[in-house]
Amino acid sequence: MSSRGYDMTPTMYSPDGRIYQVEYAMETVKRGTLAIGICSKDGIIIAVEEKPRTLQTANITQKIFQVDTHIGIAAAGYIPDARIQVDGARFFSQGTKMTYDESVEVATIAKHLADQAHQFTQYGGVRPNGVSMIIAGVDQKGQSIYVIDPSGTYIQFAAIAIGAGADEVNEFFEKYYNADMGLEEAVSLAVAAINLKSEEKDAIKHIKMAKITNETKTFEKVSESDLKNYSQNATKFSTK
Repeated sequence: MSSRGYDMTPTMYSPDGRIYQVEYAMETVKRGTLAIGICSKDGIIIAVEEKPRTLQTANITQKIFQVDTHIGIAAAGYIPDARIQVDGARFFSQGTKMTYDESVEVATIAKHLADQAHQFTQYGGVRPNGVSMIIAGVDQKGQSIYVIDPSGTYIQFAAIAIGAGADEVNEFFEKYYNADMGLEEAVSLAVAAINLKSEEKDAIKHIKMAKITNETKTFEKVSESDLKNYSQNATKFSTK
């Protein structure tokens, strides 16, 4: 069915019950490069696919953000929208710590960001955020991963992929993910998932990753040397 002008604002439903501006924003997410979140028995990892230009500075990621010491975000879609939302999450997290004298829970950050995203579907003169985000961390309740989409929906997952090729990667996770896997195995699974369509199954130049362990509850970037070691184990996750 044609949009017939119903796509001019995020506040209007079409006769068949659709909000086209939100659907367009979700299409933007599908055009973004892959982002992944995986829970393991030892903690969580978030990873993204980034294709740097030849002269781009190494070891800088545009798609992974630290919100608090124990929470990170990976984004897919229109990354400038993610930066604004991450800044809001950081402000909210620090405000919670100052008010209640305790670290904010991952679920609370996820709900806050989802509420903010939903507001952009309720007022004229704005557009929905063209980005989905994986919010992952380890708090007093343990490790958790949530995904927020442009509609303001947020859902918890054990392992999830967003962005281009996410459907195939999520099928890959359904086949190989195991809740009892350790952190190193989860890292290897993430590398294998991002390289699912790559001819070089052990390539890591286009992968950026961060981890938060249950023991430290601290956001840490995974170094390129560690990624190289983990990539050698990624070949055991065969798609055949």
